[in-house]
Amino acid sequence: MFYVYVMVEKKTQKKYIGFSTDLKKRVSQHKKGWGAKTTKHGDWHLVYYEAYLSEKDARDREKN
Repeated sequence: MFYVYVMVEKKTQKKYIGFSTDLKKRVSQHKKGWGAKTTKHGDWHLVYYEAYLSEKDARDREKN
């Protein structure tokens, strides 16, 4: 399964859209500050995700 997800930083309401094959692990990494450069600081929360069978479909969705 391939996941596209949206996280929001609590204080600033900044949004981050990402892609992962292990959503639970990736969200945990973001919360520990091991996420993308964008999410290293702040209090990020998962607010939405979609699951795909095709990696191409998930990557295309992440970009749009």
